[in-house]
Amino acid sequence: MNFKQAAGIQAAEAVASGMKVGLGTGSTVYYTILELGRRMKEEGLRFTGVPTSDATEKLALELGIPLAELSELEPLDVTIDGADEVTPELALIKGGGAAHFREKMVAAVSKRLVIVADESKAVGKLGAFTVPVEIAAYGWRSTARRVEAAGCRAVRRERDGQPVVTDNGNYVLDCDFGLIEEPGALDRELKGLLGVLETGLFVGMADAAYIAGPEGVRVLRREAWERG
Repeated sequence: MNFKQAAGIQAAEAVASGMKVGLGTGSTVYYTILELGRRMKEEGLRFTGVPTSDATEKLALELGIPLAELSELEPLDVTIDGADEVTPELALIKGGGAAHFREKMVAAVSKRLVIVADESKAVGKLGAFTVPVEIAAYGWRSTARRVEAAGCRAVRRERDGQPVVTDNGNYVLDCDFGLIEEPGALDRELKGLLGVLETGLFVGMADAAYIAGPEGVRVLRREAWERG
């Protein structure tokens, strides 16, 4: 069992029958969704999911997981999702899969946000990974200049020479700010710029993170650092 699989499976324990569950996107939460599908078939687990991307929706339907629109279920009991970086204070960078806009919408109406990741994603401060910023496709170069004026180098994400288009029909800028001292303030600054729709900075949203490494899975909880 690899680290991602270990974290994903253990995080699935946060789901109980009768819950309304946000299903995240990415290579680690993939294992959570597989485990939830297994528990449905073998243990009789019953829940309804809200997918954060077309890819997650496809996987969930293949596993027979019942799905609903976000507006039909909110508030959700729990959302389980991955992260590209997570700090001890549970500040996150997300969006490597270009689904952070929907992921943040789902997380915002969840009673709990549980993160799954392998040890390589655990950092002291955010910023080694670029910050994904979803922007409108119209006038994207002007928006990119405004974003760069906030102190970064911004590159439009491409695949096979073509721009990556999100499930919402938008572009993504990968923004290198270096180490980020105040991620909450940066998130607010970027979202105040014309053309910016959402950032991959998740601050004050996560309640727990399951981090898998060579010694097993450790759990970071918000209460631990709030108590000091």
